[in-house]
Amino acid sequence: MISRRVGAALAASVLAVAVLAGCTESPSFSSDGTDTGYVSGAGVYKEIGVADRKPAATYTSVLDSGAKLTSSQLLGTVHVLNFWYASCGPCRVEAPTMQKAYAHFKGSVPFYGVDVYDQAATARTFESTHKVKYPSMIDTNTAAVQYAYSAYVSPDAVPTTLVIDKHGRVAARVTGEVESSTILTALIDRVIAQGQ
Repeated sequence: MISRRVGAALAASVLAVAVLAGCTESPSFSSDGTDTGYVSGAGVYKEIGVADRKPAATYTSVLDSGAKLTSSQLLGTVHVLNFWYASCGPCRVEAPTMQKAYAHFKGSVPFYGVDVYDQAATARTFESTHKVKYPSMIDTNTAAVQYAYSAYVSPDAVPTTLVIDKHGRVAARVTGEVESSTILTALIDRVIAQGQ
């Protein structure tokens, strides 16, 4: 009888530790072993001070329309990159929020999706279904954009949204689902106001 109680208590303790371990947020690392600063969870926002921003990332990509896009084409303007893929649940949930933020800045702040898994046809279907009006880079074949931002976006950290300053430097990041267009627009507004 005592051994059963001890066994039951031990099993309960092991279960509690396992549950707590499953809830623990842990950092992710890039392919070179550098801590990306990503912590699992939805809507974790981080702003990066001007003095702490790393040099601009460089890449060449292809949009879901087939048009070529390079990082140099975006220099001189604050812009947003949203890393996603079609079967990602949080990506589907945040799509209307991202579209709302895009509509708020339409014409002044370009938004681009970075589809890390799908081909162009799937990306276009997603955009049509979820009424997303900005284009996506198809990054699944080359991972050029993912590699360029590997210090900020871990391969398993999708969705992630980056606000890039006019010099091509990451100025803010949202890890996990963007839960509020108001918060995202405030992040963008602050980067614009910095004029850096």
